Amino acid sequence: MSWSRHGGGGTERRGYHHGNLREALIEAAVSLIAAKGPAGFTIAEAARQAGVSPAAPYRHFRDADALLGEVALRGFERLEAALTRAWANGTPAPVPAFEAMGRAYLGFARDEPAYYAAMFEAHVPREAAPGLQSAGDRAFAVLREAAERLAAVAPKERRPPALMMALHVWSMAHGIASLFVRPDPSRRKLPMTAEELLEAGVLIYLQSLGLAGGG
Repeated sequence: MSWSRHGGGGTERRGYHHGNLREALIEAAVSLIAAKGPAGFTIAEAARQAGVSPAAPYRHFRDADALLGEVALRGFERLEAALTRAWANGTPAPVPAFEAMGRAYLGFARDEPAYYAAMFEAHVPREAAPGLQSAGDRAFAVLREAAERLAAVAPKERRPPALMMALHVWSMAHGIASLFVRPDPSRRKLPMTAEELLEAGVLIYLQSLGLAGGG
């Protein structure tokens, strides 16, 4: 960062120059959300952490919701990339690839707590972040595509709706992530890992649909 001084009419004026103020504010927001959660986040604190005046963020973000929305949007982009890598176009086989996606979801919740909180706990109004809905839809689309590939294995007359499958598995993964992965000192301890719990739940679910072996 640098300050420049401009004289004029005997009055000295200072102007702030930041290499990338928008990115600095987003990084500050991520750091603050990780430390305090979205409820404890303020745009003034983000400005202070980024080393700018309280008014500076408004050059790029209308309000705190807009900044939170940008963090959430980027979180969904990261989640989409993680799910896509785990799915790997259904290799080596659809069922283990599907299970890998579940592990990737839990891994994202564990490794990216600030993004996860902004995505699911900040309750950002849709109008504050116009691209947020589509980013979330793209992440979910990876899971839905995988469900469609799995459903196609079943005989046509017994084929489960792919959307239903995707929603069920997403709910299972999200519930386990929220209950047993997210940082919480009062969290109940599991006699197994969160990944093992999810894998068992997904396997039982797929077996009930005839999409995985019972042995």
